Amino acid sequence: MQQRRLGRDGPLVSALGLGCMGMSDFYGDRDDRESIATLHAALEKDVTLIDTADMYGPHTNEELVGRAIAGKRDQAFLATKFGIVRDPSDPHARGINGAPDYVRKSVEGSLRRLGVDTIDLYYQHRVDPQVPIEDTVGAMADLVREGKVRYLGLSEAAPDTLRRAQAVHPISALQSEYSLWTRDPEDGVLDTCRELGISFVAYSPLGRGFLTGAIRSPEDFEEGDFRRHNPRFQGENFQRNLDLVDQVHALAEQKQVLPSQLALAWVLARGEDVIALFGTKRRRYLQENLAALEVRLSDDELARLDAIFPRHGAAGERYGEEGMRTVGN
Repeated sequence: MQQRRLGRDGPLVSALGLGCMGMSDFYGDRDDRESIATLHAALEKDVTLIDTADMYGPHTNEELVGRAIAGKRDQAFLATKFGIVRDPSDPHARGINGAPDYVRKSVEGSLRRLGVDTIDLYYQHRVDPQVPIEDTVGAMADLVREGKVRYLGLSEAAPDTLRRAQAVHPISALQSEYSLWTRDPEDGVLDTCRELGISFVAYSPLGRGFLTGAIRSPEDFEEGDFRRHNPRFQGENFQRNLDLVDQVHALAEQKQVLPSQLALAWVLARGEDVIALFGTKRRRYLQENLAALEVRLSDDELARLDAIFPRHGAAGERYGEEGMRTVGN
C-alpha cells in the first residue's frame, strides 16, 4: 500500500482511504454483514484510513465502524466528523453547529459509538458561519490536549478559514469533494493547503459513482438514493455529464483499465499531498479500486483528461441549493 503523510509532520496513512458513508446511508439498501466484511478486507490490504461521521445514519455508521474495528484498532487510522445536525423528524433537513459546547458533546458521542478512547483525525464537517472558526477550533484543540483526539481537520472550508484555523491549532487535513468532474479545490483551496502544510483528502473521487460507468440512467438509482435529487443527475445535466464520462471510458479502454481506476489514478496524480477517499460497501469494488494504485498516467493522458473535464466542466451544481450554501465557508 502506498502511503502519504498527513500534514507537514503527521503520520503516514494509506494513499487510498475507505469512506464508509454509503454503508449506512444515502446510497440505497444497507447490508451490514457485507459492509463489515469490506472493512475487514480493507484493513487486511493495509488501507489504514477509515472515514465516517456522526451524521451518517445518523450515528449508525459510527456504530457499524466501531463493530468492524473491534479487536483491530491498531490497524486503523480512524477519522470521523461533527457539525452537521440532522432533524429526526425530517430526513432532508440539515443544520450546522460549531459551538464549543457542541464540539465536546459530539466527540463524547462519537467515542462511545466507535468504542475507542481516541479518534485519530477529527473533522469539523461543515464550517458554521455563525460561530468564529477560532472558537470551534479552540474547542477541538482542547480535545487534543485531553487525549481524546490526535489530529484536527476541516471539511469544505475556504482558504481564509483555513488560515484562521491554522493560527489556533495545526490543521492536518482538509477534506473536500475532488474528482475529474469536481475540480473546485483548484480555485485556491489546494494552493492554500500547500502553503500551510495541510494534506488534502479528496472525497467522492469517483463522482458519486458516475465515473465508474455503472450509472447509465437516473433509473439505475435505488429508492432512497440521494443522487435521485442531485442536480448533476437530473434532466439535461445527466446526459451532458454522461457524454463526458463516455469519453473517459474510451480512454480507459485504450489503457486497458477500468474507468474507476483511471479516475482514482487522476486524483492521486494531483500531488503527494493528496489522499483519495473512495466509498464502497462491497468487497468486489474494494479490490477494483485498490488496483488504481498500479495505474500510471502519462503527461499526454493527463492532458487528454484535462481536455475532457476542464475546471467547472460538469453540468449542474454538485449539491442542491441548501447543500451549496454549506460549502466554501
